[in-house]
Amino acid sequence: MLAIIAAVSFGLALILDLAKAGLGDVITVNTLIVLGLLLLALHLAGVGSGTRSFGWRRARR
Repeated sequence: MLAIIAAVSFGLALILDLAKAGLGDVITVNTLIVLGLLLLALHLAGVGSGTRSFGWRRARR
């Protein structure tokens, strides 16, 4: 899910950059790129995947 949001952020940044437009003083193309990189890093780290990254499992007997 985070990767999809990152892709949308990158796409919006590309469209705004090509159109030479902005969303105000706070949200710029660089802000959207940094947001996309942050979301991509969180996705690669396994945040929000719904699985445990440490492999702790309940022992079944």
